Amino acid sequence: MARIAVVGSYGVGLTFELDRVPQRGETVTGTTFRTDPGGKGSNQAIGAARLGAEVDLLTAVGEDAFGDGAIGLWRDEGVLADGVVRSPLPTMVGAILVEPSGHNRIVIVPGALTALTPSHVDGFADAIAVADLLLVQLEIPLETAQRALERARRAGVRAILNPAPAPPEALPREVLELADYVTPNETEAPAVQAAPGTLVVTIGHEGARLNDDPVPPFPADCVDTTGAGDAFNAAFAVGLAEGLSDREAVQWGCAAGAHMVEHTGVVAGLPTRRQLEARLARAPVG
Repeated sequence: MARIAVVGSYGVGLTFELDRVPQRGETVTGTTFRTDPGGKGSNQAIGAARLGAEVDLLTAVGEDAFGDGAIGLWRDEGVLADGVVRSPLPTMVGAILVEPSGHNRIVIVPGALTALTPSHVDGFADAIAVADLLLVQLEIPLETAQRALERARRAGVRAILNPAPAPPEALPREVLELADYVTPNETEAPAVQAAPGTLVVTIGHEGARLNDDPVPPFPADCVDTTGAGDAFNAAFAVGLAEGLSDREAVQWGCAAGAHMVEHTGVVAGLPTRRQLEARLARAPVG
């Protein structure tokens, strides 16, 4: 069984659908409301576990109901979360106001994630050392992500850096040099052009590029692109951990992303192993 360590984020999305956003000082009545578990670290950990990997997760959540819900979610999904930090700060939340046009306004409060420090990564070092692969994203403090990559390099464990969300400026070369694979989307790619490792750029309905080599997409009836990158990274990581070639692992990622965009809700759309294999059986586009 492949073993993957994930150092990243967890948060809850609070989505309000409404006819129009309120003006200053105004209260409006919305039409629907829902809560969705998320955070790139959690999404990718769950995605890898559904594909059959043994997954250890390091993140930080609050000592609140959202944090309790996260622990239950990971237990149900088979993600090992013994090392997750419980903080007196609130679990990360994002308030999402969605108008009928589909345009949205989002406010994020990182909360507990700001308390995830390099010292917590040091306490997670054993899980990284026994992993086949480390998966890191950037919804956590950069110094914490860097320490995780350093721990993987020291242990001889390959590492994937998913530079999402897009950093405001180019990532320091000393961070990029620690990653064996960097997996931006097209928006994020300019910040990682100096990456000396293998560069995998996801390009939506066009598939992906493995360095300069195009990898075609799989057919999909797109409903919602949210979470496609998380599905891609989870499947790419599992493929690498199971010994696939880089190109084969990218194909796994493209297939998982195609499955995801046919669903609403990130966790609901992360494919199982059977669903991924069914998608892989379909001919790529192009």
